[in-house]
Amino acid sequence: MEAKKITTVVFDMGQVLIHWTPFSVTDHLGLSEEDMSILLREMFQSVEWVSLDHGTLTREQAVERVKTRVPERLWPAVEETIFGWWHRPLKPMEGMAELVRELKEKGYHLYVLSNAGTDLRDYFDRIPGAECFEGIMVSAEEKLLKPMPAIYERLAKKFELDLGECVFIDDAPANIEVAIQTGMRGIQFRLDVPRLRRELREMEVEVSL
Repeated sequence: MEAKKITTVVFDMGQVLIHWTPFSVTDHLGLSEEDMSILLREMFQSVEWVSLDHGTLTREQAVERVKTRVPERLWPAVEETIFGWWHRPLKPMEGMAELVRELKEKGYHLYVLSNAGTDLRDYFDRIPGAECFEGIMVSAEEKLLKPMPAIYERLAKKFELDLGECVFIDDAPANIEVAIQTGMRGIQFRLDVPRLRRELREMEVEVSL
């Protein structure tokens, strides 16, 4: 069966539209190597962090649980990060805003599908190109996470999309693999916008190189 023409581009947010790593949101804290290691292990690699994105835990609950596992000197870092890492400057992915705006000008429908807490809507308008998106699906609001197949199906139902006409751009290969299984096409983003443009062109998406 011939593939349908792509009309819709769906973007992940972290490490796609903006730079987002644990280090990028904690580097201003001035932590020692030991304390950073503790924070990475007990907060960013925790069930609580995933539960925030899943919408099954409040920020207050997450903070209190993580505090039980880290030294008291790290409590302020835990609170600042969970309650509002986004209050600090967001670092746009180089070249991504220009791509987003070009796609919009060419008539493509643009959406965001992100594993994120409900606070995403509080800061999304600070992301360059945010004005181009027709809709945002936030995992915590849906009580679903990528790469659950149901979240892609929910995206299609909520925004009345034909998944066969969609391409999904995400940095995580597991998320792309499941998106493809649900009928979308997918591109794993490797922090390289020129490469992304080439891969979109290979799918006959009208973008400049």
